[in-house]
Amino acid sequence: MGDLPFLPAGTTLPPLPYLLVVLVAAGGVAVALRRRRPTIGASHVLALTPWIALGSALHVLYVVGALPDPLAPFGGSPTVYPTVATLAGATWLAADAVADDADRVPIVLATAGALALAPVVAVAVAGGVSGSGAYWSAIAAVASVPVAALVWRALARIEPGVAVTGGVGALAVFGHALDGLSTAVGVTQLGFGERSPLSRIILELDWIPAVPVLGEGWLFLLVKLAVASAVVYLFVPYVREEPAEGLLLLGFVAAVGLGPAVHNLLLFTVTP
Repeated sequence: MGDLPFLPAGTTLPPLPYLLVVLVAAGGVAVALRRRRPTIGASHVLALTPWIALGSALHVLYVVGALPDPLAPFGGSPTVYPTVATLAGATWLAADAVADDADRVPIVLATAGALALAPVVAVAVAGGVSGSGAYWSAIAAVASVPVAALVWRALARIEPGVAVTGGVGALAVFGHALDGLSTAVGVTQLGFGERSPLSRIILELDWIPAVPVLGEGWLFLLVKLAVASAVVYLFVPYVREEPAEGLLLLGFVAAVGLGPAVHNLLLFTVTP
């Protein structure tokens, strides 16, 4: 199918049989999770991080045409995300069912995600690595750490209660910092375009003064950090009252930033 209007460029729906498989599988896993109600804590949500990266990496393989034809429809956007979420959910169910110690479930979940991610990244880089793309990806990845740390520290001073969100809140801030930096670097230094209409509008504002390295993309980074910080701030009472639901939804917020960021870094690295 062609691109869907009013959505990020490249957003498509797969052929109907693939779509039905994804919807039925995702629905089945969702029902099973709801019935079993596994324990949900910060460590469980953080254990989903490799799975978030897996979805992004699979989409990169789709973009560069490295997925086998029978699997390619599962790698398109947005199909790849419910596909990987279904795999992660099934793994969570299996780990929760067989683990003799509940504390081991996040370890099993994260390990399985990392083991699935490693060969996908290996296949992506096996096709060749761009020196400039890898360089700027590394710059964005390294720079995002102190930027996120500074924002998190400022947020904690404004609202000490954000500590209740723990590593999940910090991951949300980091994911959006990395997305903002990688996008700005990709547009300014590597000539990549932005697929999201709203993001593209921000990046194309011609009255914004440019700064070194980030160009006009600094405003996009600022908006990402402001939105992520506001969401974490607003989630504090929710996480206090309903920790399982609050942390899971906050993990989704983190994924919205971290997923595109990982996609950016890997795509920059493997695109000539």
